Amino acid sequence: MWRVFLYLINSKLKKIALYSICLVLFLRCNTGIPESKNFSDLESIKFKASFVDLNDKKVDLTDYKGKRIVINYWATWCGPCIKEMPSLKRAEKILEDYNYTFLLVSDETVSKISTFKNEKNFNFNFLKSVKPNETMGVYSLPTSYIFDQNGKKVETIIGTIAWDSEQIINKLKIL
Repeated sequence: MWRVFLYLINSKLKKIALYSICLVLFLRCNTGIPESKNFSDLESIKFKASFVDLNDKKVDLTDYKGKRIVINYWATWCGPCIKEMPSLKRAEKILEDYNYTFLLVSDETVSKISTFKNEKNFNFNFLKSVKPNETMGVYSLPTSYIFDQNGKKVETIIGTIAWDSEQIINKLKIL
């Protein structure tokens, strides 16, 4: 088998062979989070995650049981995260009567998050994740998880969206 591989590399099919190998490796990689390793509900995230508020007080997500929750993972250095914050704030206001709680989670220091909050004048419920985002299955920022009032994850959103758009608001109202 290796002789065939070496022959292909040394022949005029070199590019095709390399592209094929890259394609096979790419397709075999699992860039998503398998459902078995993903947050399936607030109980499982509780055991994987540890959060503190900006006063360094531990936050237990099960305290929010009975509410719909949007957990938005972000960072102070993430341009797209900051860009979507005004629409997140407007959506939070629009969805007040629909029992939503918005939690913005960063794995940066409490000091850095607090400074950001004060400088940018964003009035969110900011939390610090004690564990790095990667250990939580968050590999891209912003990433948001939406939980229903029973604590079951009903939606994952990776990337920036217009949270206050009519389409997203209508979708969140029925989740």
